[in-house]
Amino acid sequence: MPLIERRKKQRSPVKGEVRLVLAEPSAIEVHGRLIDAGDEAFRAAHHYTALRAGQEVRFHHSTTEGTARVIWNRILDTDVESGFLVLKG
Repeated sequence: MPLIERRKKQRSPVKGEVRLVLAEPSAIEVHGRLIDAGDEAFRAAHHYTALRAGQEVRFHHSTTEGTARVIWNRILDTDVESGFLVLKG
């Protein structure tokens, strides 16, 4: 079955590191790898399996920094892949 593209805005492949800072339930800093990014969203791979959809994080990567909400997570063999909606950049 082919994948259906649901994105409304274009994202471009990006390489680089991303830092995520979670405030709740306690302050945690997660380092990961940026996969793609656009003006309103980005996708990253990391190892933090406790990240949940709906959580807000502070983020910093090569193109911008700000606040984002976790929209989805996909747990793979060795990584977690997450999609983020930028709330404030």
